[in-house]
Amino acid sequence: REFRGDAAEARRGKGGKMASTAAGKQRIPKVAKVKNKAPAEVQITAEQLLREAKERELELLPPPPQQKITDVEELNDYKLRKRKTFEDNIRKNRTVISNWIKYAQWEESLKEIQRARSIYERALDVDYRNVTLWLKYAEMEMKNRQVNHARNIWDRAITTLPRVNQFWYKYTYMEEMLGNVAGSRQVFERWMEWQPEEQAWHSYINFELRYKEVDRARTIYERYILSILVMVHPDVKNWIKYARFEEKHSYFAHARKVYERAVEFFGEEHMDEHLYVAFAKFEENQKEFERVRVIYKYALDRIPKQAAQNLFKNYTIFEKKFGDRRGIEDIIVSKRRFQYEEEVKANPHNYDAWFDYLRLVESDADAETVREVYERAIANVPPIQEKRHWKRYIYLWINYALYEELEAKDPERTRQVYQACVELLPHKKFTFAKIWLLYAQFEIRQKNLPLARRALGTSIGKCPKNKLFKGYIELELQLREFDRCRKLYEKFLEFAPENCTSWIKFAELETILGDIDRARAIYELAIGQPRLDMPEVLWKSYIDFEIEQEEYDNTRNLYRRLLQRTQHVKVWISFAQFELSAGKEESLPRCRQVYEEANKAMRNCEEKEERVMLLESWRNFEQEFGTDTTKERIDKLMPEKIKKRRKLQAEDGSDAGWEEYYDYIFPEDTANQPNLKLLAMAKLWKKQQQESEAAETDPDKDIDESQS
Repeated sequence: REFRGDAAEARRGKGGKMASTAAGKQRIPKVAKVKNKAPAEVQITAEQLLREAKERELELLPPPPQQKITDVEELNDYKLRKRKTFEDNIRKNRTVISNWIKYAQWEESLKEIQRARSIYERALDVDYRNVTLWLKYAEMEMKNRQVNHARNIWDRAITTLPRVNQFWYKYTYMEEMLGNVAGSRQVFERWMEWQPEEQAWHSYINFELRYKEVDRARTIYERYILSILVMVHPDVKNWIKYARFEEKHSYFAHARKVYERAVEFFGEEHMDEHLYVAFAKFEENQKEFERVRVIYKYALDRIPKQAAQNLFKNYTIFEKKFGDRRGIEDIIVSKRRFQYEEEVKANPHNYDAWFDYLRLVESDADAETVREVYERAIANVPPIQEKRHWKRYIYLWINYALYEELEAKDPERTRQVYQACVELLPHKKFTFAKIWLLYAQFEIRQKNLPLARRALGTSIGKCPKNKLFKGYIELELQLREFDRCRKLYEKFLEFAPENCTSWIKFAELETILGDIDRARAIYELAIGQPRLDMPEVLWKSYIDFEIEQEEYDNTRNLYRRLLQRTQHVKVWISFAQFELSAGKEESLPRCRQVYEEANKAMRNCEEKEERVMLLESWRNFEQEFGTDTTKERIDKLMPEKIKKRRKLQAEDGSDAGWEEYYDYIFPEDTANQPNLKLLAMAKLWKKQQQESEAAETDPDKDIDESQS
């Protein structure tokens, strides 16, 4: 339709004139324009087009005509044409062996054996390395029962290509099928001279076994093992096969000898678990259980643990079947040792793994093995000289020394361990008082007091620490060397004058020795120190000391001196309780006076809870020992607890809302501040106003209430 429309438009022309054509001339149509250029819904590729064309071509090919040959001339003509075709193909490409094989097989199908043989020979001249060509040639001769020709071809093949095992297999199989056992054996012997692969040896051995020639088979195995020794086939499985051959034929001594030769051949450098598993199973079959156990232990001690998983498994099964409890435990220990070895090998500084490993070997192994593991463990010194990295490591040395002393019973070696440890520690940066004290205690157990004192003196000289001083002083106290204790306390307090515990212990020592003046002097020196770590403990100890000596005036003076330094509520309460416990007639007035002074002193205290605590203690005192007047007075002094709100601020200064808290208003403070009373009256007036307004807004409610 588009074409007709275009033609009509062309006839009309621009001016409406019809386009005229000469008579007799044919009109040439214009090419049709395709308006819809969108792709089709079903796309066809070039590959599909070619495949369909090929399929249709095969469909259209007519079947070849069936040719019927009726006389000799036609047969000769057919043969001539066929041979010409084959020769042309060979001439075109001589190296395509398939053309030669097809040609020879066609001649063979016509029973033209001589021609086929000639074709094979020509092909061998072209490519004598082609294995298929030799195989087809020999198979043709064998199919046509040309045995000598086949032997000739096999001889030529194995001479030309001696490394092609297929020729040898075919040749020996043919001779064996013909019943020529001697000829087959001769072929095998020729083959073995070339040192073939292991399957060839096993084929020869199986050949001899088929004819019950066990001695010959053993001789072949020996030759095969000899080839292994010259590193032609260095594989464990070949030794195992030889041993199983001997075992199968009940030559158990020979089999054991084969296994022993295999173990000797591979040595300790190339040990294989499969060999030892097979050896152990052989001995297990012979009921030689001790031999089995020795084999497994020998292998496990020498084969790397990661390559002995199967060995472990078989050993475990053996012990469960024939062993006792001790044997099973040995296996479990061996497995755990392997696990620990892997852990410490992966991370030598994993001291927890070393501890577990050492605990295991200490429970089962001999002393030399334990020492070896300890030496390996302590050789892994922490790489960083920071105490936190050494805290676990130092216990390796401690455990090592304790093992040598308690288990191995070797004092000299224990001393060497301690000395090596203290020499290793970087004392200028840090030390471990524990190791020094253990060393000194060890020397004391060995009744070597000078060495113990020398060790502790060295430790204090190199790296003084509180724990070292305390340990040394405790040692001298146990030995009743009090003069040495005094000297040590003096050194200790020179080193750490802020240590209140040391001052207290020193004073207690002097008290025990009965030197009260010396103890009091020590306390005076202590409280006079400019910096103390626990001054409240020191003052309490000093006060308790004076109370114990019944020096009450000194005690009061101490309390007064302490109150000059601090106005803490607990000091006042303690002072009052002291006056109460003094046991004299004036104890109650003195105690009440202390409470009065404390209350006056704490009026300006910002911590109102402490003042409340003081008043509660005072009230308890008055309730127990006071009169009604004093009780009423203390009740008037008790504060009022009120709830308040205060504004909170966040860290950045912004408002964080409001919080409620409890505050205390003391009557004494209210009396001194009249504004507080005015505010209270104002709150009361406001509350009354709110109640009156509520009554005016709801008169009906008032009427109902009055009626009710």
